[in-house]
Amino acid sequence: MTDWRGVAEQRYPEAIDKLDAYVELLRTLGVERGLIGPREADRLWERHILNCAAVSDIEAGFIPTGATVVDVGSGAGLPGIVWAIVRPDLQVTLVESMQRRVDFLNLAVEELGIAERVEVVRSRAEDAVGKVSGRVVTARAVAPMGRLVGWLAPLAEPGGQIVAMKGRNVTDELAQAAPELAAIKAGSVQVHVCGESWLEEPTMVVQIQDFESGRGGRSRGASNRRR
Repeated sequence: MTDWRGVAEQRYPEAIDKLDAYVELLRTLGVERGLIGPREADRLWERHILNCAAVSDIEAGFIPTGATVVDVGSGAGLPGIVWAIVRPDLQVTLVESMQRRVDFLNLAVEELGIAERVEVVRSRAEDAVGKVSGRVVTARAVAPMGRLVGWLAPLAEPGGQIVAMKGRNVTDELAQAAPELAAIKAGSVQVHVCGESWLEEPTMVVQIQDFESGRGGRSRGASNRRR
């Protein structure tokens, strides 16, 4: 059996103490407050922490250095808190509408000592337009792709991008989201696989660029992904 905590320590040695603390919060308060299912408690490292961290790796090329990130429907802080821990160059806004989740996020941000770089905003995505924005707008396990496009695009800065973490049905979701992608005039929609060489279940990512952000411009080629 793979020691996934050991994998995390090897890949993110400078972040392991905070990752340990975050996993403990998820395993205890996260489960108690219904943010994490009891069955997930024993597989937090591989299914949640590393699944999210793989997307933020510099070599993945999705998250530029010093980027502002908006994590919509953050829930227990996935992926936003993980990204903030392993990428201390990022400024992260966690957008969540449910008060009990907001309470957990605020507690986690304080406990982990990342409050100077992470802001928690209680809001629905639709109501956050004009209040928060980011160069990277992301979501994980929140809604089908078509609905996500309508929520995330207006929160992107001009020149920004959408980085949506999806499951194995991503191709079908994209086909069904064709009308919504057309509505934002998306010029670049790509599916990438992160962590393929070291995760048992690699992370599927939809990257959308060159679209109408709703903030006065289009996103154009924001990624520095290495081909």
